[in-house]
Amino acid sequence: MHGEYKMPGGKLVVIDLDVRDGRLANVQLSGDFFLEPDSALHAINAALQDQPEHASEAQLATVVNRALPADVMMYGLSPQAVAVAVRRALNQGTRGHDAYRLA
Repeated sequence: MHGEYKMPGGKLVVIDLDVRDGRLANVQLSGDFFLEPDSALHAINAALQDQPEHASEAQLATVVNRALPADVMMYGLSPQAVAVAVRRALNQGTRGHDAYRLA
């Protein structure tokens, strides 16, 4: 599944993922944003891995936020933007399901 979100005043956030047994799998974050240190990208992907497919944007943003050390610098990206991209990917893969707000 594939989801994209252009953060207002920010950059493009892209998520590619699979769902296995109701959980996120093979999560890959990409886009035209910047993260420092580079290891933060792995931390975000790892945090999203195995999350329930029906997790809300707020739950996903919290998971991402908790996975990042306080010294991580995000340019054109936020935990909320990642969560929106994840929900868009999941909603696109679930035809007719419109239970989640798309920003």
